[in-house]
Amino acid sequence: MSYEWIAILMFSTMLLMMITGQRVFGAIGFVAVVAALFLWGPGGSDMGFSSVMKLMKWNALLTLPMFVFMGYVMSESRLAEDLYRMFHVWFGPLPGGLAIGTILLMVMISAMNGLSVAGMAIGATIALPELVKHGYGKPMISGVIQAGSSLGILIPPSVVLVLFSLIARQPVSQLWLAGIVPGLLMAALFIIYILIRTSLNPALAPPMPAEERARITWAERLHLLRAGILPVLIFVAMMVPFINGWTSLTESSVIGALSAVIAAVLKRRFTRQVFEVATRQTLAITCMFMLIIMAALSFGAVFDGLGAGRAIENLFLREMGLSPLQVLLLMQLSFLVMGMFLDDTAMLVIVAPIFVGLARVLGFDLIWYGVLYTITCQIAYLTPPFGYNLFLMRAMAPKDFTLGVIYRSVVPFVLIMLLTLGLIIAFPQIALWLPHSIYGQ
Repeated sequence: MSYEWIAILMFSTMLLMMITGQRVFGAIGFVAVVAALFLWGPGGSDMGFSSVMKLMKWNALLTLPMFVFMGYVMSESRLAEDLYRMFHVWFGPLPGGLAIGTILLMVMISAMNGLSVAGMAIGATIALPELVKHGYGKPMISGVIQAGSSLGILIPPSVVLVLFSLIARQPVSQLWLAGIVPGLLMAALFIIYILIRTSLNPALAPPMPAEERARITWAERLHLLRAGILPVLIFVAMMVPFINGWTSLTESSVIGALSAVIAAVLKRRFTRQVFEVATRQTLAITCMFMLIIMAALSFGAVFDGLGAGRAIENLFLREMGLSPLQVLLLMQLSFLVMGMFLDDTAMLVIVAPIFVGLARVLGFDLIWYGVLYTITCQIAYLTPPFGYNLFLMRAMAPKDFTLGVIYRSVVPFVLIMLLTLGLIIAFPQIALWLPHSIYGQ
């Protein structure tokens, strides 16, 4: 059997195992180990051990539990609830105001947590009941929460960009800066869509009732503005020392986690239950990530041993004679397709090393390419059949939010994400302006 057919067989077997309900790390790891034994005999059994050793040398992964812990402390100590109350009061009188407030809440949460799962948890527990109570349509509720939470992997401190920096050997500080403007642009486009959609159909997202608005005094509104100060201070305390080179990435993540704990203590909400829930969830998510990365490293090592990177480079550049832009579009399209079946972390560790090398050969800026990859991951979070946020939404939402409603709700937001992706491909300075301004060309 040729190496090309072995690679095809590996991918198809892995996807088949996922369709049958196997865990992601189990499917990827099993295929990697069997392929290694088939290709290299007993020596292939060392592949998994080598992956574990490689994983242990990625010091930047120490930031993962810190960022996750920070997000869960914000959620469990109800600091995020204070934020949502602020947005509720200030934007509620507008048609679609609560949906706009939910997007802004997700932007703030994204600035304190590098994963989308924390945003989903906060959106489903805080925003969803309020949106339902105020008569918002189910597609609007589901779409806003899922799309807004996906901003967590683009706006710093993004864990996906940390992993990309390890693979592409690019400075994570520049990748984080490159994600800020595209993340805010995408959030702004979400808000513009909500305003247009609700102006055409006000019943889909009615404004706060007049009697409820009348009960809120200006003193209360101004007092609620203080809820936004703590998150901003946490973000500044974490990012400014790192961007200026005063602290390492790991040290900054610890500062962020400690800042969240101090904020919860000052609010007198850091209880034993908050600490226990945040710690348990941090442990569960960190272990899940580590298992997926370990399995994906093994798979990627086998795939690379088959010469997949050189074969793809030869196919695109020599046999097909494609231009650099055409190759870039094909790479993004393949990420979108694979994202329907693969976890974004697995996709990053398995396929990104091949495409990063190809992007380097083509002369693309890898900081810019990292932003394109991350936006593609966001889209993958919302696309069937295995969109991560789709299943999280189904698990967290009431039973009347059926899979059909959840699937339909993300369509306009996926189109907006594709528009953002197209804008950044056409105008790379959207992503590169901020890192170039701070660190120089």
